[in-house]
Amino acid sequence: MFHGFLPVVGILFVAAVVIAVLKGLPASKEEQVTTFPYQQEATLFSPAERSFLGVLEQALGDQHRVMGKVRLADVITVRSGMNGKGWQSAFNRIQSKHLDFVVCNATDLSVRYVVELDDQSHDHAKRQARDEFVDKALQVANVPIFHFRAKRSYAVAEVQKVLAAEESISA
Repeated sequence: MFHGFLPVVGILFVAAVVIAVLKGLPASKEEQVTTFPYQQEATLFSPAERSFLGVLEQALGDQHRVMGKVRLADVITVRSGMNGKGWQSAFNRIQSKHLDFVVCNATDLSVRYVVELDDQSHDHAKRQARDEFVDKALQVANVPIFHFRAKRSYAVAEVQKVLAAEESISA
């Protein structure tokens, strides 16, 4: 009696699941664009950042790894012991800011220092205030930061010379 009933129930169950899944998806391409208005970025780095990254990697050699476009909150954190509102306020100030490059130790990926590439946007007051906050936050967290002015080309030796001060301090 139930032998013919089980396959029918199975088919009805699968059909119900398929209908439920399809109901959850946007029906048309236009609805998909409205619901999920995203598209792929053409590149991760601007041409200036990509150029500088190549020189930075050459300057550092294989004892370091360079990570790009890293969230500030992934490099520093809010000190423990703050109350909920104070902690949240401090975290909100760092959660959406990104760093151009984070230089890590190649063996354990511990953060060594931060490198920022300053283009013309860093000449604006709002950006300068952001840079000042980031510099101070990194300073109190004991994370060195280096600023390089964006330009047409870079010499590996020039970048090595600037970063050598940090290497001698850290050694």
